[in-house]
Amino acid sequence: MLKFIKFIWSTIRTILSIILVALLAIIITQRVSNNKMAVAGFRIFTVVTESMVPEYLVGDAIFTQAIDPSEIKVGDDVTYLGMAESFKDRIVTHRVISIEKAEDGQYIFQTKGIANDKEDPKINGSQIYGKVIYKIKSISYLNGIIGNLYGMYFAIFIPFGLIMFIEYIGYRRDKREELEEELEEAEDKNEKISEDDLKEKRKERRRKRRKRRNKNKE
Repeated sequence: MLKFIKFIWSTIRTILSIILVALLAIIITQRVSNNKMAVAGFRIFTVVTESMVPEYLVGDAIFTQAIDPSEIKVGDDVTYLGMAESFKDRIVTHRVISIEKAEDGQYIFQTKGIANDKEDPKINGSQIYGKVIYKIKSISYLNGIIGNLYGMYFAIFIPFGLIMFIEYIGYRRDKREELEEELEEAEDKNEKISEDDLKEKRKERRRKRRKRRNKNKE
């Protein structure tokens, strides 16, 4: 039962670590590249206006994924970089209400905030960062922290650091338990072996495994 609990906890730790690493990679890539680059096509944005209420509230985090313009459909919510009128240089998340195909084969999209009375200036596929695939409803306290740069880093890096620390402690504990089990087995066989000797034997086994792997590669 204890081994099963340890396995479950180890699995949870691993999943949380992967999620945090992925989020960090996405956020850092976006900030460093000023949204020009994405990790596997994924980006994260925060809603800052009420133009899409009640679908998205101010403070909601939305995840977008890059998509081929030909696959976008009427009714999809897309995040794009505005280039005209009051939308210029603004990142906007609105709903596609109509699609046209120009003579040169380029897709032209008409978007609109569902809470707005007026449509947006038309956009093309090159302006679109991606289609909204998921949202996380805002929590006022968390949103207040992540709302500023330092708070965002605090909210992400601190949990990440704690998980890495827990991972390290767990790794050390598992290694210690493994060592103790091997010592107990040696004692059961009436073998006189010190902890240092056992560590050396384990190192030697690892060196042999590395040599075998290198030979296989050759």
